[in-house]
Amino acid sequence: MTIPNTEAAFDNKFKQSLQAREIQTGLWSSLASNIVAEIVSFAGFDWILFDTEHAPNDITTLIPQLQAMTGSDTTPMVRPMWNDQVLIKRLLDIGFHNFIVPFVQTREEAEYAVSAVRYPPHGRRGVSVGARGSCYGYTKDYWQKIDANIGLVVQVETLEAVSNIASIYDVDGIDGIFVGPSDLAASMGHLANTAHPEVQEKMSEIAKFCDKLGAPLGTLATGEADARRYMDMGYQFVGLGSDSGLIKKASRELAQQFKN
Repeated sequence: MTIPNTEAAFDNKFKQSLQAREIQTGLWSSLASNIVAEIVSFAGFDWILFDTEHAPNDITTLIPQLQAMTGSDTTPMVRPMWNDQVLIKRLLDIGFHNFIVPFVQTREEAEYAVSAVRYPPHGRRGVSVGARGSCYGYTKDYWQKIDANIGLVVQVETLEAVSNIASIYDVDGIDGIFVGPSDLAASMGHLANTAHPEVQEKMSEIAKFCDKLGAPLGTLATGEADARRYMDMGYQFVGLGSDSGLIKKASRELAQQFKN
């Protein structure tokens, strides 16, 4: 029997790049397809985020998508549908090491998210000795080492959360802040209008504040111009769009080429 390369479990490129404040670009994946996951994982993105909050991904669709990325240099990430320890535990057990947790409003909620990704005595993660995340138990010292190799980013999505960024990032175990532009816009009274000048000004203010804190900062853009504007503001890890958006745009443009 050939034992897997278990040391790979403790090489978290995304987390290392966050700590180095390096620019990283990624793609949101919402289509729950292992074929799509395989294709986009070789496209050259730094990370692919599998969404379970606003997409039909679940445990049974996520496992084949992770398997499809075998051999790719792209880091798989996941957004749980909620800041829930049971949901996060299951995602850890199938092999995710990097998380963007939605709708974290307070320091207490950030502490809750950290406790979900750490084993006792530092957290409340349930223990399984034979899950996929530990290569079914083949990963040497997985339970002793994995806590330090989990990347945990939390989303601030409302004005209340924005006002608490300093206390949220101060929590030991929080590796970065992610701004959800659509929910932030909604909380500001500009539903479905992230381009509103007030929203964009707030996005810029957040970037300046996080830079002073030394907090790595990310967001989701709607295309190249949007992404470059956020990077110019100071956002380090930026989603450039989604797999569903790419298919929608390309298929629409192709169809329209043959319309009178």
